[in-house]
Amino acid sequence: MRRLFYIITALVLAACSLGNADGKSEIEQNKEKWQDANISHYRYNLFVGCFCAFRGDMPLIIEVQDGKAVSMEYQSGNEIDASNREIFKKYETLDLIFAELEAGLNGAADEVTAKYDPTYGFPTDVFLDVIKEAVDDELSLTVSNFEVLP
Repeated sequence: MRRLFYIITALVLAACSLGNADGKSEIEQNKEKWQDANISHYRYNLFVGCFCAFRGDMPLIIEVQDGKAVSMEYQSGNEIDASNREIFKKYETLDLIFAELEAGLNGAADEVTAKYDPTYGFPTDVFLDVIKEAVDDELSLTVSNFEVLP
């Protein structure tokens, strides 16, 4: 019986290690996939979910070229005021969304979950709960309608 336990334990541990043979975390694997894609010009929609006044104007349409946002607007057509533009600046490129996710994973948030694009590796759904016991401090970021531009 003991021998069977050790065999099953060894098989389970071996199966767990197959998913990540190179020792990289899920975010590291996806960030590498994103960087390897070497996409310099792209557009995406970003829904920022939080306890915020601007929720009704989401999502944003953001265009990025050479690592900088060249265009950002509400899909609703409403103009982005200066104070909201400062809030959105942290998420205006996919590299910055990766940075926000990494900060959360490195201790800036009590709870962090993420899903990634299977082709390019960028985060598609990020959830950050800064203080688990606090109310209304949660943040979600949803990336959709990603397209590579010429």
